[in-house]
Amino acid sequence: MTEAYPDHWEADVLLTDGGTAHLRPIRSADADLLREFYARLSPESIYYRFFSARPRLSEREIAHLTTVDHVNRVALIATIGGRMVAVVRYERLKDRPGTAEVAFLVEDEHQGRGLGPVLLEHIAAAARERGLTRFVASVLPDNRRMTRVFREVGYRAEQTFEDGVIELVLDLEPTETSVEVMIAREHRAESRSIQRLLTPRSVAVIGASRSEHSVGRTVLRNLLAGDFTGPVYPVHPTATAVGGVRAYRSVLEIPDDVDLAIVAVRAPVVQDVVEQCAGKGVHGLVVVSSGFGETGPDGRERQEELVRLARAYGMRVVGPNCLGIANNDPDVRLNATLAPTMPGRGPVGFFSQSGALGIAILQRTAERGLGLSTFVSAGNRADVSGNDLMQYWEEDPDTKAVLLYLESLGNPRKFARLARRLSRRKPIVAVKSGRSTQGVPLGHAASALSLPDHAVSALFAQAGVIRVEDLSELFDVAQLLAYQPLPAGDRIEIIDNSDSLGLLAQDAAAAFGLRARPPVDLGPAAGAAEYEDALAAALADPAVDAVVALFTPPTIGGYDVSVPAKILRLAAGADKPIVATYLGSEGMPADLRVPGPDGSAAAGSVPSYAAPEDAVRALAYVVRYAQWRRRPPGRLPEIVGADRRRARALVEEWLAGGGPVTATRAQAAELLACYGIALGDAAGGVPTQITVREDSSFGAVVSFGLADETAALLDDRAYRLAPLTDVEAADMVRAIRAAPLLFGHRGAEPVDVAALETLLLRASRLADDLPEVARLELSPVLAGASGTVVRDVALTLRRPTGPRQELGPRRLR
Repeated sequence: MTEAYPDHWEADVLLTDGGTAHLRPIRSADADLLREFYARLSPESIYYRFFSARPRLSEREIAHLTTVDHVNRVALIATIGGRMVAVVRYERLKDRPGTAEVAFLVEDEHQGRGLGPVLLEHIAAAARERGLTRFVASVLPDNRRMTRVFREVGYRAEQTFEDGVIELVLDLEPTETSVEVMIAREHRAESRSIQRLLTPRSVAVIGASRSEHSVGRTVLRNLLAGDFTGPVYPVHPTATAVGGVRAYRSVLEIPDDVDLAIVAVRAPVVQDVVEQCAGKGVHGLVVVSSGFGETGPDGRERQEELVRLARAYGMRVVGPNCLGIANNDPDVRLNATLAPTMPGRGPVGFFSQSGALGIAILQRTAERGLGLSTFVSAGNRADVSGNDLMQYWEEDPDTKAVLLYLESLGNPRKFARLARRLSRRKPIVAVKSGRSTQGVPLGHAASALSLPDHAVSALFAQAGVIRVEDLSELFDVAQLLAYQPLPAGDRIEIIDNSDSLGLLAQDAAAAFGLRARPPVDLGPAAGAAEYEDALAAALADPAVDAVVALFTPPTIGGYDVSVPAKILRLAAGADKPIVATYLGSEGMPADLRVPGPDGSAAAGSVPSYAAPEDAVRALAYVVRYAQWRRRPPGRLPEIVGADRRRARALVEEWLAGGGPVTATRAQAAELLACYGIALGDAAGGVPTQITVREDSSFGAVVSFGLADETAALLDDRAYRLAPLTDVEAADMVRAIRAAPLLFGHRGAEPVDVAALETLLLRASRLADDLPEVARLELSPVLAGASGTVVRDVALTLRRPTGPRQELGPRRLR
């Protein structure tokens, strides 16, 4: 039996050093590739693979190795630049049901780049798809590298030794360890790929025109003005010099190595440039050229070919149609952007999808005195995305806070996973445009989101992301996070020299959910001594978690110019944040700035806001984030009595005809029973509703709310990604606006909230285990004082188009 060529097994993958490779099933036409690959192998690699010296493969062996049926005999190869650099294969064993023998071989030059593990991940996924449950591998005892690869993939393994050969038996069922190993490898590879882009040793500007205001000339000018620490090579077809720097007709004529290429040529020429960069050994491309996906179908096709070609040669792509990238590290000093203004060095990493808006973003960042560690504008985001940058910033010691301007989400579930991990260490502040439409700008390599915007906000909050309304709020929050400590609670002290300003701040605190004492009004004549005493008292008070200092000059006469110095002196060593409204300044005014080595703001600098409400709003965002960060992440509790095998068998049986299937009440009850959920009737209580659905972007999503018309009209629902932790289940019950009805509102008897939380946990685990559950609605669920009763259920099953990306082997989008 021979299956059709499984093109869904093809994938672009990242390697541990940040390079890329293309994985695909082997074809019979690959005979020459296999011969060339084998000819480059060392005698040691051949001996370890075949247990004997074999200088060359016979034609019969080549035919056997390149002829597969994609079921019982499967082989995947890895190619870079069209050359085969690795192969993995399995052959089903007739005498051992569900078992196949597996082996892989990596070209010596590419060993140590992570090809072995990623090949094993992909062929294991293919094997599971074909009904296999175990791999058997035979390894020579002194082949420690291969033994280590098999062991480190994280699958359960058994080892025996016979006739001088180690036999490893791998259970292909994913384990918690194997998933953790895969995620860790993904993190290292993606982080390294971005590091290679942001820390080049040399840069070529391809399309560096003599025209003063051209795109290429602008990038070249910014690179030189920024004092990039490595050599810069303009590339121009005829000029001998551009901007006073020697130029080359092609990147191939540059005598030294080139790490990064800035591509600023016309879109139809970009493909030729990519091939030249590949021949030069360039690591990464920043394509500032337009004329790709944003122009329509032809441009999108050109964009897809750009990415395919770059990845095939081991390169990553920023863009196209992007503003560029920057790194303010003094050892790099890279300004490869089109922006006329670049902010100074600071602790903030910034990712922006919009190229056009990126110029304004950088201008406003600089005006506020906010310093950046790194900046990336991804444009059409055809390859490098915000997810990649989060992997990098998690390890970057120079980045203390992350800012994201997002117009689309390419892999929302992965975004949530990465953000949840990063937010535990470093705050993430995001502006997500498209609130009303959830649409995707033309040209972006992403799909529109199907969830309502407030559900997206809830999922951001679940991951600890501070989602703000607009760019002004983005900067307001960022300048507080970048230079001040996190608050320990929500109790604030307001100090002012104008009672009207103090009352505005107090009203804002109440509106944003902060607890503020009556303002400390020092009066219009207050000077530095009065502010110093009041601030010192507030910072020493254990009942105060943060301070809002308001200072405006009196209407008549001057003011004490030493006030900001006193504020700074106290803020510098404080473990509580201080925000200010100082003379109407916005950002990091020089008077309130602790100077860093290059004159930019350093830790302890006090952010200022144009109005008291802005200061308090920013503080409220940060208070909520600090509360999330202090909260235990929770655990995934064991679902006692769950019968996952039975549940899987039922779903397979019902979908045997293809589907979709609307289950009967009896069928739905049978599936629910596998997770300890029973249907019942005639009980009283508060009617609630639990819904789980398989979202094309986010995967399994759980929602909870009351089961009445008012809740439906107001869409009073809490949303979370499955599977829920115990902490998240408890949060869901309390997150809806009607939650007081469950906790004894106006003297009513409180319901058994613990029983509701348990039901949420069981339903979420069912949804997480079974991607075929397109929609499951438990409604009404009657929540009473002594438990819950599920009165009715609706269940729709549908075959997913493919495995959830989070559960499949690593691959680039």
